[in-house]
This record gives sequence, structure tokens and C-alpha cells, in this order.
Amino acid sequence: MIDEPIKKMILADHDNLIIPANLVANVMVSNDCYHAFLVLTKVGYSKVPVLDRDQHLCGLISLSMITEHMLDLNHVAPENLRRLKVQDVMQTDFRSIEDPTDLEEIMHLLIDENFVPVVSDEQTFTGIITRRELLKRVNYLAHNFSEQYDVSEIRDSINES
Repeated sequence: MIDEPIKKMILADHDNLIIPANLVANVMVSNDCYHAFLVLTKVGYSKVPVLDRDQHLCGLISLSMITEHMLDLNHVAPENLRRLKVQDVMQTDFRSIEDPTDLEEIMHLLIDENFVPVVSDEQTFTGIITRRELLKRVNYLAHNFSEQYDVSEIRDSINES
């Protein structure tokens, strides 16, 4: 369990912790992989959410998932990407969160991923929380904790050691 003062500082202004869905690059399940390849290359992200026409989060897709299907035995075959749909190659085994204030779960998920998708209770994609944004908040915490909380007893015990 994360101590409340730490949680409070990290989640201050928690609405800005989430990058809203309308600002997040994504692809649709029905797009071909060639389109997804172009999107991922253009935006410079390694992985993006995959949505259906109702904006439900269906999966994640990465450049490596796509390029795996672009390679034949002896050459690169980008024409393969026109035949495949995003839904054919996307990752469907992934974690998302509904509660963007569950800091402990967010931190656990961001250990292995660059972002965590946030969904509504109907699984509608609402945005992402990035490792970068969380680390910025941890950095703020590390530099400003003693300005907001009295840690003099802790300092005194450290100095006595």
C-alpha cells in the first residue's frame, strides 16, 4: 500500500495524468497493417491502441508485430501488409485500467509497459497513462516532499546515525 502523502502528491491534478483519447494515436481493427505501419512510423511510437468503430479498446499493435509479417524467408515483403488486417496481428492479451487513481496498479503495470490504456466501465477507450508522466510526478515528489510535509524527525534520526 502506498503511503497517503506520497499518493496525494503523485495524483495531485490526476486528470492531467491521463492523456485523453483524442490526443492518442490509434488505429482501427479494420485497418490494414500497411496503414498501421504508416501510423506507427509517422508518430514515432512503438505501440498504439487498437479501437473498434464504437471506440472500444480491442488491442494494442506495435511495429515489431507488423514487421514480423513483412519478412519472408529471403526478403522484405511490404505487400504482405496490405492483405493483413490489424485485428489479425494485434496483441489481445494486455491490461487496461478503469480507475485512473489506483496508483499501485498503475505503477505495477508501467514497470513493463510504456503506457497503460484507460477505459470506461463499458471498455470505451478514454486515454492512456504514460510511464513518462508518472516518472515526472515521482521526480516532483522526490524534490518537493519536505516542502509539503514535516520530515524533520526523519532528518534528525539520519543525521544521528
